[in-house]
Amino acid sequence: MKRTLFLITVMVCCGGLSAQQTYSLEQILDSALHNNIAMRNARQEIDAAQQQRKEAFTKYFPNVSATGLWFNANKGTAEKTLYPSEMISPEMGAGLAQMFPAEALAALQNPVSLSLMKHGTVAGITAMQPVFAGGLIVNGNRLAKVGEDVSRLQLQLSENEVEKIAEQYFWQIVSLQEKMKTVAAVETMLADIHKDVDAAVSAGIALRNDLLQVQLRQNEVESQRLKLQNGISIVRLLLAQYCGLRDTSFTLSHHADAVIPVPLKQDHQQALFSTSEYQLLGKQVEAANLQRKMEIGKNLPTVAVGVGYNYHTLLENDHSFAMLFATVSVPISDWWGGSYAIKRKKIAYQQAQDQLADNAQLLTIRMQNAWNSVVEARQQLDIAQRSIEQSEENLRLHRDYYRAGTCKMSDL
Repeated sequence: MKRTLFLITVMVCCGGLSAQQTYSLEQILDSALHNNIAMRNARQEIDAAQQQRKEAFTKYFPNVSATGLWFNANKGTAEKTLYPSEMISPEMGAGLAQMFPAEALAALQNPVSLSLMKHGTVAGITAMQPVFAGGLIVNGNRLAKVGEDVSRLQLQLSENEVEKIAEQYFWQIVSLQEKMKTVAAVETMLADIHKDVDAAVSAGIALRNDLLQVQLRQNEVESQRLKLQNGISIVRLLLAQYCGLRDTSFTLSHHADAVIPVPLKQDHQQALFSTSEYQLLGKQVEAANLQRKMEIGKNLPTVAVGVGYNYHTLLENDHSFAMLFATVSVPISDWWGGSYAIKRKKIAYQQAQDQLADNAQLLTIRMQNAWNSVVEARQQLDIAQRSIEQSEENLRLHRDYYRAGTCKMSDL
């Protein structure tokens, strides 16, 4: 029975260990790029921009519309009272007097009422093809294409940002875990010292105060362990949420002894033009220029041709006809206000150009600062490696001195 329970316990423990997923840095970055909400939003922005570009493309084609109307009025929509006598000239009256009797001529003095279009049906279909629209259609399509390019550049920026934050979380967990290893080593050393001091106190060759100092130091190390455990737990939750990981009990794999290549410096001026930030600023300038052209186009004449087919029963009988037509629209009253709108767009275009030049300088400075940080980090890494080697050697010497009784416990 005991053997069966032991086997079950081992299987459960092994099953729990095997279920724990281990991720490398590359897997973490790949998961973040696929599952992070910022990446999903950026991809959806590209889809929206593509739909907007397709919408703008439809403006090149004719605008087809159909109308229909049926009505039944309480009286004719076109009514008129006619007086035949007023329509007969004296010469015509003399001629009619010879042809018709006096009673018939007297009837011409009575008014005649006409009532038309009391009810009817009207239907028609029209197709309008813009010939010239002041460049609004052409520039609108170009602006939609710029918007799609901007959304793709935004996706690249989102990828860079997501990778940076995910990698920060990854190395933050690794750093905390390495600190936990240091704490574990200190705890092991303090446990050995506590054992030796306790034996020395029992033998009467050490003071009780020495043992209390060791215990206080153990309490401090235990407090640090608790803080590190809490920090690892929180950062692990943040990383899981950021990368879309369902299980938060994962582990991270990394190569602590991996050789870090020496970074190579690039020409910042040449690298500037290939950065997504600079290209995005260039697209903003291009968009401002197109918006200026579209504002000018709003104040230009528009020309369109069309064809239509209509049907109606307004005159008590069916009637249908087709027609060709052309329209010219000149926004005369809009020229006054439009001149100020054009000037406003010119100012916005100039501001976009100034912003491009200013931010290009800031981007160059940022690249130089990033390079300085890389060089400094490389130097700090070399210093840290030397410090680790020196600290390990110093600890080894003091342990030997302590065991030989040539140094105090506080020196450890």
